[in-house]
Amino acid sequence: MIERIQWLGHGSFRIQGPPLIYINPWRIARSAFHADIILLSNDQYDHCSPADIDKLRGPHTAVIGNPAAALALGTPITVLRPWQSINVGLTRITAVPAYTFTPHHPVSKNELGYIISLDYYDIYYAGPTDVIPELKHVQADLAIVPIALGQGTMSIDDAASYLNTMRPRWVVPSHWGTLNGTQLDVQMLENALDEGISVVVHETVR
Repeated sequence: MIERIQWLGHGSFRIQGPPLIYINPWRIARSAFHADIILLSNDQYDHCSPADIDKLRGPHTAVIGNPAAALALGTPITVLRPWQSINVGLTRITAVPAYTFTPHHPVSKNELGYIISLDYYDIYYAGPTDVIPELKHVQADLAIVPIALGQGTMSIDDAASYLNTMRPRWVVPSHWGTLNGTQLDVQMLENALDEGISVVVHETVR
């Protein structure tokens, strides 16, 4: 599964299909193929970019997001609230609460992370969140977590503590090397994780 995960920079990812899934597409090249599924965490410009979504959206693309993302796009999408799920073909998408204890991402905005269940693997995309109580219910084989300090999300120490409890097989750090965060942050996370949890950093793909 890990070889199918491609980091597109910042909080944007592609999961090679089938199905072809994009998460928070931003500053991406136009694809020769329409996405099967597009997941949006919130309505921020770097997570909900109408121009980038238009590059990927075809007549059968399932665009899934929170209520604010639907308003920002102004076109019909499937709206999920925390803990709601939807099946798209053989893939199950479950919305997970995402919020912080700072004003950056309040719980009232109903922002989302996702659990993507396909081919007998669960992939957790954390979204803009602290380590909140609800995350104790999340288990995954692969976890994508933000590590850029100063972005209103979990600190590296908090992320490591949570991941050591969850114990995914793989961890992919996000939100570094663009607006904030460096390779040093990645190394700090890797050093803080228990043996048996692998940090995987793919080169950015555009």
